[in-house]
Amino acid sequence: MVKTALDNFPRPPCAELLGWRLLDARPQEGWIRLGFDGKPEFCNPAGFIQGGMLSAMLDDTMGPAVLVMSDGRLYTTTISMTVNFLSPAKPGPIIGEAQVTQLGKTIAFVEGKLMSEDGTVLATASATERLLEAARVVK
Repeated sequence: MVKTALDNFPRPPCAELLGWRLLDARPQEGWIRLGFDGKPEFCNPAGFIQGGMLSAMLDDTMGPAVLVMSDGRLYTTTISMTVNFLSPAKPGPIIGEAQVTQLGKTIAFVEGKLMSEDGTVLATASATERLLEAARVVK
């Protein structure tokens, strides 16, 4: 596994709840692959993972892509995120991938997707992220 800036950061409670884990990364390219736990507790009455939980997984994939690309110098806050739900997500492992498409001085643009273990694309997203210097966030 490639070493990334994420190796030095404790996982926040929201990441713990989602079962967040780093699977792969290419920091120079701004690309990251994560695993999530699609828990039965996340399901709607139809038995599928609720869209808000999938959106949280996407958000928790795209932000870390910027952190990894910036070698831990930049955190993000989401300004806007558009999500497209393409296929119902059943409980079980969910894979998230994100790619930084543009990293500016104050704003980043990121694209992400979630997939089931068999490769079915469950949801896609694009986000505009405000960049914050990590030194100012962590005290």
